[in-house]
Amino acid sequence: MNPNMGTVDRTIRIIIAVVIAALYLTEVISGTLAIVLGVIALVFLLTSIIGFCPVYAPLKISTKGKN
Repeated sequence: MNPNMGTVDRTIRIIIAVVIAALYLTEVISGTLAIVLGVIALVFLLTSIIGFCPVYAPLKISTKGKN
């Protein structure tokens, strides 16, 4: 499992996850929408932490850049 996410991609995903968490905690979103967005936020956080996006792999996408 080679990393395929760059720093900008990871940062954007973390920001989105934090915004979703803030919306939930301030009760702007609730119910089914909160659950769906919560799952998306969790996936974004996990992929950002490990630096690997499983959707990018079969599409041969990498935002990591050249090293």
